[in-house]
Amino acid sequence: MDEAVRSDVPGRPWRTRLACLAVGIVAATGQAPLSWPWLSLAAFAAAIWLISGASHWRSAAFRGWLVGTGYFAASLHWIVEPFLIDIARHGWMAPFALLFCAIGFALFWGGAGALAGALGPGRAGRAAHLVLWLTAAEMLRSVLWTGFPWALIGHIWIGAPQMQIAALGGPHLLSLLTLAAAALPALLGPSRIALGAIAGAALAAAPAAYGIWRVPAGAVGEPQATVRLVQPNARQEEKWIPERARAFFQRQLELTAAAPPGPAPDLVLWPETSIPWLLEDAGEALQMIAEASGGRPVALGVQRIEGAVYYNSLVVLDGQGGVTDLYDKHHLVPFGEYMPMASLAARVGLFGLAAGETGGYAFGPGPRLIDLPGAGRALPLICYEAIFPNDVAAAPSRPDWLMQVTNDAWFGQISGPYQHLAQARLRAVEQGLPLARAANTGVSAMIDPFGRVTGALGLGEAGFLDAALPAPLPPTPYAKVGDWPVRIGLILLLTMLLLLSSRKRERS
Repeated sequence: MDEAVRSDVPGRPWRTRLACLAVGIVAATGQAPLSWPWLSLAAFAAAIWLISGASHWRSAAFRGWLVGTGYFAASLHWIVEPFLIDIARHGWMAPFALLFCAIGFALFWGGAGALAGALGPGRAGRAAHLVLWLTAAEMLRSVLWTGFPWALIGHIWIGAPQMQIAALGGPHLLSLLTLAAAALPALLGPSRIALGAIAGAALAAAPAAYGIWRVPAGAVGEPQATVRLVQPNARQEEKWIPERARAFFQRQLELTAAAPPGPAPDLVLWPETSIPWLLEDAGEALQMIAEASGGRPVALGVQRIEGAVYYNSLVVLDGQGGVTDLYDKHHLVPFGEYMPMASLAARVGLFGLAAGETGGYAFGPGPRLIDLPGAGRALPLICYEAIFPNDVAAAPSRPDWLMQVTNDAWFGQISGPYQHLAQARLRAVEQGLPLARAANTGVSAMIDPFGRVTGALGLGEAGFLDAALPAPLPPTPYAKVGDWPVRIGLILLLTMLLLLSSRKRERS
């Protein structure tokens, strides 16, 4: 009996369905903090084998959806954490948030399975189609409805030498490589499954040679500056309690004023929303920050109001506490910083989780560079903005470095903050730019343009880190052309595969 038919025999589908969920969960082990790419690769190989073995496109779609549901439930389980900050108000939404995220994002994978099942003749044909359609589905997930390129398939290689090919083709090239390697057992078929597994492992390992060649043993060039990263470790449930908020502010002042263990910092960087006052009411606090910094510039996250509109912003202070530059976050978190269909949501009392009494933030005008005396030009990224390679590439000109301020206290202590840090590392590789990261509860880090963490403050620690800001590299191929080569390559490959599949069906 043909393997594709045997796998759908009545009475056994529950085993296949459980297997699909299980391999999806195991595939998530490639994401931080576990970062087990080879186990994840094996799970993706099993997933492609199961999906390509379906006898009908509906079955292939359902299997793809089940794999995706397991994968997203495991990799995005941190999504419940923001709803647990204020359990009385939002706790009831936590299971629904995880459920809707898992089954919703899995629809992209189900669609890829449906197309592969409908268009691919035989197991090998379906596997080949699945590689391309699933890569396209991940690209679509990254941009549709403001996009959510978190836990992309290619992210399993962050921290491994293979990560360096992101400098050539970005995160979707990594996903395409992963799926192509995982599909080889199904492409070669049951009689040569061992050969397919060996070939897949070899294909996945091959880019490591480029990564090892590309990354030098030490730093490249002279540091641009020394940046002090301040991490107050303000727990989210305590962050806005008045007496605790003042204590956290005082802690940041003390960390800013602390004697440097080495060269004096050229810039001090505080995290997102790091003071408990609106910018318009913070004149005295800003002067205290300037005094603590000893006249050095300080960049910090603040909330501000303009008319009746609130913004999540970053400002740069001079030595007297005056604001010399300002950036408003433009890529806001849906359901966190604003509510889609806000007027309808407001009628039932639903507002963005992070918006507090503001009821929601307004969108800033877009990416812009800020000039920092003694530290060059930086592209500011507030929290969530660092997960979007297209937003980084949309800067009006090439910065000297990337500056991220964030409050990962929302993401819990298990996986969310580590996955956020991992994506910051990937942005550095893609652009060939260093990235300095100040996180409220961690992980604050200095990242060089090869994605290496050169210094960090651990999750849940309070402290400061004086870190040398590495020199940038020349623009990478990905910095110059973005995702277009992968998009065009996918279109060409899909066109060729559709023609071959059509001819094969005509001959059969």
